[in-house]
This record gives sequence, structure tokens and C-alpha cells, in this order.
Amino acid sequence: MPNSAKKFLLSALAIAAFALLCRSAFSEPQAFQTSFTNVFMIDAGSGTVLYEKAADDLVTPASTVKILTADLVFRELAEGRLKLDDEFTVSEHAWRDGGARAGGSSMFLNVNSHVKVEDLIRGLVIDSGNDAAIVLAEGVAGAEEAFVMRMNKRAAELGLTKSTFANPWGQASPDQKVTPREMTRLAAHVISAYPDYYRYFAEKEFTWNKIRQLNRNPLLTMSIGADGLKTGSIEEKSGFGIVASALEEGRRLILAAYGARTARDRAEEARKLLQWGFRNFEERDLFKAGEIIGSAQVYGGAKGTVDLAATNDVKALLQRGGSEKLSGRIVYEGPVPAPIEAGAKIGRIEIRHGGQVVLEQPLVAAESVGEGTLRQRAYDAAFELVAGFLHAKLSSKP
Repeated sequence: MPNSAKKFLLSALAIAAFALLCRSAFSEPQAFQTSFTNVFMIDAGSGTVLYEKAADDLVTPASTVKILTADLVFRELAEGRLKLDDEFTVSEHAWRDGGARAGGSSMFLNVNSHVKVEDLIRGLVIDSGNDAAIVLAEGVAGAEEAFVMRMNKRAAELGLTKSTFANPWGQASPDQKVTPREMTRLAAHVISAYPDYYRYFAEKEFTWNKIRQLNRNPLLTMSIGADGLKTGSIEEKSGFGIVASALEEGRRLILAAYGARTARDRAEEARKLLQWGFRNFEERDLFKAGEIIGSAQVYGGAKGTVDLAATNDVKALLQRGGSEKLSGRIVYEGPVPAPIEAGAKIGRIEIRHGGQVVLEQPLVAAESVGEGTLRQRAYDAAFELVAGFLHAKLSSKP
């Protein structure tokens, strides 16, 4: 395929569009208002976006960064490289810079003491201990700097493309920035990938060194189904933030919100957002698993198109009452070169509401498409050459 034609088709992404008529709650999307400056909230089961506000702005994560620290530790446990009863030694750095004398949240570890991984996890997610985070980082990677490299690599693997990390405990740094959208993605991964370890986030208190500390997540005591994750605050940098999840009647919501003025505002606004999400949305079926949703153009194939389907039911949460239109489109890089095997991932379906993408789900080839004859391949090559030439001409015009 000529480079000019390929460039044109990749930039166009293109695409089939269609309209879906569904019931929705308000004549205007997102009638709910919050004092958080940055918010992203989803329904975990369907992936539907329920609320967003400046969700892609970079913010200072403070102690919510410890969710990624926990993810790396949980992965070591899940893959057998670490055990809950393994012990790590408390370094002077962890004791001095992360301990109580440093003024931040602490597990109150003693220097040179040996602490089990399970206790350090509790100190990390319940007490929000900076000292626990440093000990875990040093124990897993050998040094905090090496752990930070793993954090950034792991973030890239999980699709956190805008977020960057500089330490495992939440200290302010110009190199430590996240977005609410990506922190929600991280939380969703931790919840689904590590059910045996995620439970630590829901524990309401932990005692270490005869010092009893309550979980710093205020939502756990509000009877709204909250079972995690982390709060964070570096007041002069980011205000008060929270990454939270709650489960009600089998439906899980995940919220990342930053920029509250006070700890009290953070707790109340997070509670209101989650309750609004549970009370004002209902699930609707859009497409069944395996149902043909659309097609993609094929290059050099025995057929000119390939049918596309979702591997799972496509469902969305819609606001109750009222009537509004959802729009959807199939997005793929194409045309797709043959041969194509049934089940191969081709693109995704995007469902939009009020101009915002509220749901994305992968699409796969519903059939196999073999290579075309020499004549068919030559015809496709000629077509792409002409398309690329026309695109280049049009693009060069002022």
C-alpha cells in the first residue's frame, strides 16, 4: 500500500456511524454539579462513563499514588515472587523520610526492624504510611529509584499514557502527575485483577507498634457500599483528592476526584457523586455478544469488507427518564490487510452521549477473510494509490 494512501486512511480512521435511540434522564447531560475541580466516574461492569469534569487534566496525586505501589506489590504476590509472610527491613531512609518524624502519614515503623509484607500492605492502604510505601519499594526492587522505574513501566502497560511517577509514597514532585481518567483505569485494574488482595483497602483500622489508626478513606463508614481505595492531599499543591469504589446490588462504581477545598468537602462530594451514580442510572442492552454491529474495509482480500462483532454484550448505563439520542461509531485503522482470522481484534465501538464518549468496547472480526486473487489485490493497490494522491492534493491546499 502506498505510504500516502496509508497515511490518509490511518488519519481518517474511519468509519461507520449510526444512531441509537435510547431513554436517558435529563434534557442536558451531567446535570449534577460538584465542587471537585477534576472528576471521572465510571460503572465498572459496563465501562460506561457516568460523570467527567476536566478528567484529562494533570493533577498532583499525593497519596493516591499508593494504589500503583500496591498494584506492583500485588502482582509480585500473584505471580509467586513474593509471599505475605516474607519480611522486609526498615531502612533509615524509610524511617527518616517516610516515618512519623517527617510529618506525613506513617505506619510508625522502627528503623532496622523486620516487618512482614502483609503488615506493610495494611500500613500502606489503611494507614497510608509513607514509611510502608518506601519499605515495600525497596524490598521489591532493591531501591526506591528502581521501583519508580517499574512504576512508570507498569503505568505504560496499563494504558496510563499521560501519568508519570516519581516516588511510591506521594511526595510532591513536578514529575509526579496523573489524570482522574487514568487513575480510574488503574483502580479498575487493581479491583478486577487482585480480588484476594484488594480486600485490604476495605479494612477499617490497623494497629502497629501499639498505635491504632483508622482507615483514612472516610467513605468506608458511610453505608454506601464503599470498599476502597485511597485518599490523598498536599493542600498547597492539589487540594484534597480521592480514588474510591463502591458496590451496590452487584453494581460497582469507580470514582477519581481531585481538588476539594477541605477533607470534609472531599468526603461529602465523593459520597454525593457515588449516590447520584447509583440512583440515577439504569442498564440498557445495546448489542448482544456476537451480533454483527458493522463492518470494516479490507485490503487485498477475497471480500471487500469484514463483519465486526463484540465478544461480550454491549451495555450502557443511561440516566433514568426523559429521552435522548446516543450516537455510535466504529473506529479502526484501515483498510485491514488480508488474510484476517475470525476473532482477530479489528477496532472498537464508541458510544457517545452529549458529545462525550461514554462507552468503548473492542470489536473483532466475525468471520475469516482470505487473500484475494492477484487481480483483486492489484485493484485494491491501485485504489489506495489514487486515494493517497487525492488526499495529498487536498491536504496541500491552503
